[in-house]
Parts: sequence; C-alpha cells; structure tokens
Amino acid sequence: MRECLADLLERNEYPPYRDGGLDLHALAGQLGMDPSRLAHVRDSLQPIFDAVARAVAEYRLRPEPKPRPKRVSAAGPADVARKVAASPSRSSLARKGKRPGRQPKPVVEFPEPLETTWEEPDSFGEALRLHAARHGETVYHLYNAVVRPEDGVHRSTLITWGRGVKAPRSAISLEILQRIERRYRLPAGYFAGKVGGTHRAPGDFELSEIAPAERRRLAWHLPDDFNRRPRREQAEIVDWVRNVVISGSTDYRRYQTAMMRQRYAVRFTCASGPRRKSSIATAEGESGIINAPKRLNDEMAEILRFKTSTFAAFGLQRNGVWGEETASQKVEHFGLWFGAFAAPPESEVQGFGVDPRLLTFAMMIFPQVWDWYLQWRERRRGFYTKWEIDLLSIAAAFCREETGWLRQTPRMAANLLEIEGLISEQDITETRADWGGACDRMYKHARRRIKEIDRVARIHRDPFEPILPVLEAPSPVGEYRKITEEILRRMPDERHHPRSTAEAVRAFLLLRIGLHTGLRQKNLRELLLCRRGDLPTAERRLEDMKRGELRWSTRDQGWEILIPSVAFKNANSSFFGAKPFRLILPDLGRLYETIEAWIDRHRARLIGSAADPGTFFVKTAKMTSTNAAYCQNTFYEAWRTAIQRYGIYNPWTGKGAIKGLLPHGPHNVRDVLATHILKQTGSYEQASYAIQDTAEMVAQHYGRFLPQDKAEIAARILNQVWEAA
Repeated sequence: MRECLADLLERNEYPPYRDGGLDLHALAGQLGMDPSRLAHVRDSLQPIFDAVARAVAEYRLRPEPKPRPKRVSAAGPADVARKVAASPSRSSLARKGKRPGRQPKPVVEFPEPLETTWEEPDSFGEALRLHAARHGETVYHLYNAVVRPEDGVHRSTLITWGRGVKAPRSAISLEILQRIERRYRLPAGYFAGKVGGTHRAPGDFELSEIAPAERRRLAWHLPDDFNRRPRREQAEIVDWVRNVVISGSTDYRRYQTAMMRQRYAVRFTCASGPRRKSSIATAEGESGIINAPKRLNDEMAEILRFKTSTFAAFGLQRNGVWGEETASQKVEHFGLWFGAFAAPPESEVQGFGVDPRLLTFAMMIFPQVWDWYLQWRERRRGFYTKWEIDLLSIAAAFCREETGWLRQTPRMAANLLEIEGLISEQDITETRADWGGACDRMYKHARRRIKEIDRVARIHRDPFEPILPVLEAPSPVGEYRKITEEILRRMPDERHHPRSTAEAVRAFLLLRIGLHTGLRQKNLRELLLCRRGDLPTAERRLEDMKRGELRWSTRDQGWEILIPSVAFKNANSSFFGAKPFRLILPDLGRLYETIEAWIDRHRARLIGSAADPGTFFVKTAKMTSTNAAYCQNTFYEAWRTAIQRYGIYNPWTGKGAIKGLLPHGPHNVRDVLATHILKQTGSYEQASYAIQDTAEMVAQHYGRFLPQDKAEIAARILNQVWEAA
C-alpha cells in the first residue's frame, strides 16, 4: 500500500476513483489483493487517497517556482551547506522529480522469484497475478516494468487482465504478453495458451492502404509482430496470405477471382432461393446484373413448372424432373447465358449488347446463337471445359423430339425479334414456317458440338489440388483429422469469448461429422436436430421433407444420423435400395462431449434472437443477417473459413495443421474418405460405402488411387511371405 501511494505521488497520478469514491476493485487489482480485504478498511483508506489526490492536484496547478536572489546568512557557508543537506525542502525534492516518503521499488529487468514451485492456475488472470506475486511484484508495478510510453497502453488494461475481466487481443497487447513471459522467464506462448486462443483477429495492424473488408480477412493470418517487421517482409507476408490463404493460389481460383469482379447476369424473379447481389450498371458501357423483362421471366417460370411439377401438363411429355437444388442451379446458369448477350461489347465482359427486351428462350433454337456464346466462353477462359458441354446438353434436351420443351411449344416463335448481327428476319421467318425442322437442326448441331468440344475440353478446376498433401499421406483421414485437433488446441476461453467459442465448436463438428459420414453439403446443412429425450421425427415425415435428422438412439446409446434415401442426390443408386441411411456416430475424440455442449449452449448463442431453423448446424445470426439457416453459399464459406483458420499451415505464425493445404469446401471430404479406403484396401466397392455411392462413381470422380498406391498394397501382401520365412 505504501509503495502504491508513493508511486502515485511520484508519477503525479490520481488514485482510482469511481462514482465519487475509491474504486476498490481497481485498487485491489493494482495491489494484487482480494477486494473483500479492502472493503473492511474503506473508511480509513478514503481520506488517505483523498489527500493524495489533493496533493497531485495542487502540484499540477502550482506555477513554476521563480528563481530568487541568494540571501546572505549570518552563518558561514559550511553551516548553510550542512543545513541544506540535512533537511531538504519539499520544493527541492519536487524539482528533482522525487516525492517525500518511501521511494517506489526500482525496476529490474529480470526479478528473482521468491518461490520456484507453484500450483498451475487454469485462467489467464490467475496466472498473471500468480507470477507477479511470485516475483514480489504487483500488477501495478509490472506495468511500469513492461509497458513503454510509445505503446499507448493504459495501466487499467493490465489491471483488467489480472482481474480476468478482459483478455489481450491487439497486436501490441500480445507483444506485452511476450515481454512478461521473457521477464519472468516463462516458456514462449505460456500466457497465450492461458488466454485460450484468439477470439477474433487483432485490429491494430498497419494496413492503412488496404480496404477495411480485406483488412479484416488478412488480420487473422498475420503474425503478432507484423508491425515491427521491415516493410519488405510485411509486403511478402501480405502477398502470401492473399495468394495462398485467401484465394487459394490455384490457376482456377485466380481465374475465378478475376471473373467475380466482372458482374453480369439476368436475374429472374420467379425463382426461389438466394439471389445474386444486385450490381446494376450505372453508366453506359458498364456491365451488371439486370432484372429479367416480364416476358423472359414468364418463360422461365413456365420451364420451371414443366421440369419441377409432379405431373407434366396435359399434352406435354418430359424426360426426367428437376429437384429444388437442380432448378436453382439451372436458373442461375440461364441468367449467366442471357447476361452474356445483354452485356455491352465495350465492357470488361465484352458481351453482344442485345437489348434485354429482345431476349427470349426461343433464341436457343438458332445454331449461330450458340456458336457465338461458345466462342465468347472460349475467349474469356482460353479453352473449353465441361461447362459448355452441359449447356449444349440442355439445348439438345429442349429441342429433342417428343420430350423437348421448345419442341412442344411452337408458340414461342412469336416471341422472336430481329437482333442485328445475330438473328435476321429471314431466320425468324424460316423458323416460324417449320418449327419442328428448326428444332431438329439445333438438336443435331448441339450433338455435333458436344463431340467436338469433348475432344478438346480441359479440366480447369482440379478437385484434388487443394487437398493433395492430405491425399498423398499414408492415412488421408488421419492427416485431415489434424485440423480438428488444431481447433481444440486453439479453442477460445468460453468464459470471456462465448460466441467465438461457439463458432470454433461449430467448425469442429462440421469437420468431424463430415469425416464420419461423408455426406454431401446439402444433407449436412439440412440435417435436423432432435434433442435427447425428445420424440424423434417419423421417417415418413423426413421423407416428405427430404431431410435427415440427428437424434439420440436409446437402443444403441449413441447419437444417430438417419436420412431417408429420397433426400440424397443419387437416391436411385444401388447403394440405398430404397432404404434409409443410418449411422451411429462413434464416441471418440471428444465428439459426444462437443455435440452435447453445442446443443446445450453454443448453438443457442449463435442463433441469438433469430428464429430457430431446427437444423443441427446454424450460422451466426447478426444484425445484418437475422436468418440462422445455412444456404449453399454460406455453408461452403463456413467450411472454407475453418480450413483457412485452422487447416492451412502458416509459416509466418506457426499456426495451422497441414503444410501445403489450400482452401476448399465440404465436398472434398468425400475425396479424403474414398482415397483413404482405397489406400488401405484397394477396393472401389468399399470406398463407395464411405460416401454413399457406387464403385463406378468412386473410380470416375472421387478416389485418387495412383499406380504406386496399388503397388504398395500388393507389396504388403507379398512381403508377408518373406516375413514368415
């Protein structure tokens, strides 16, 4: 207490006050004492600190002393000197920067510990107070030792750390933690481990030249000492984070990033589901997203009714139907198709510049229209891909005899209007005269173009490239599991950061349940939740909703996932045989503990005041997005964010689980499972069981089974002969 009073007088600082009285909690934090001990002597302490406050106020208001002429004393010079030396005045001490009374404890670089053994505390605040007291210091004195004037950190910051009210987050705060560790000769990262992981990215990195949105994304992946590094190294770090962590550094990701800046599409209002963000052109020559004219929108609605209704309209025939996801995807593809024709030629998109009022689905009957679109796609990308083949397949299906939608709606010819340089009046006249013949010509043209493009098409997006380090490991699932272990290791402290902890738990469960089930993202994000003790949803009801459910199985005493076969994309696959998918999750690696914590408290924290969608996985409902249900894009981003923060090894921070990993989505976990089983067994059939598919699909799309992997399995069997000899 005496040291605290002397230090206040020395620094000319006021004591901690709150609401007109002494703040006992702040004072106890400075002294490293229990506030209850000070509460009993509050009446005695108040006048003492009031006197200190008056002394500080008087000193600050006191004018500088003016020099006075020396007065000759009757005593000799030696007597005067002895008198001054014997009793220095208060003003002389003030001029020397000292205060009367006991002087503050000197600051040493490495204080000697009073005790060498201690009982390890659990929380960060307790650890900070323990080691300060172990070295005979208070948090108040520790501030004087480790905080520099240029840091801009107030004494109350360390006091709140010691009290456990707040935890360090900014870059300078994390640097001060490192100074404390060095001062008390503790292991590097000791206090950071007590904090329980970073709950959000630091906000004081020097990135003034970068836009705020990108700055927030970059800050998660920058080292704590970023501001102290040379400018050249800072630029190198930012460039690495941008190329590897944010964009993914693959050729396709770079192309995709560039193309996303060139917004063009026609938006249909008849479609349900998420819409593209509006980007209407504001000046002549700019491209953007435009709303579909009424006639074009009505045509799109008619196609959706034709392909999604339970029965085809009377007099019409069709070959297959579209599910909700497929319909949403086709609407987006048609929007891009028409957007290419509507975009101005002088824009970055370099479209055809067609007046949107002239656009109609009847345009798809002309081969020259498709040839322009195919050449435009090739100019933008540099080569042809399966995308063009898929679109031509739709064109052929629309014109097919008996089941084609265009073939069965000749009245669409009335919507055709001349488009200079693309569709002439003569073309329109001939098409109206022989609608069936025009459909036949387009059908044959589409089939020819499909064969020609298939011969030269290239794969632009290699699905295995982002996860190559995982697939090349002896145990791909074991390698991918490291990401979940990294999440647990860096889990924030729930007491201080409840929402960040909930988001980390969600990331853990996303990856763990994905690894155990191999489900597609649609089945994962639409998985319903039935709490333990509640009545599970009837299987017939789940079939009607085409959704699965996570529920507690009293028979097996474990968490069960039940999904009807109709909820899967490949519902007619031989894997299901019209039977539901049922799996009991294993109680391994803290999975059950985390599931129950998620259901009990974490899930509700993320939903907040929004309506509960009833799904197991929910997104964080914020002021700008009150809906807690995931859509296709937000679920993909949640998985990708988890990989960016916990999966990709960052050489600048030392965080991350796997070197060489790149950002990816939930679909890649199916490649991991299939490849793992192929490496262990060599069986495509068994690999198909892990991802609810067939051996043919695994061989065609999922498993990465190289010749050396096959040779290794054969060698293991043959080597047993030599080992037995």
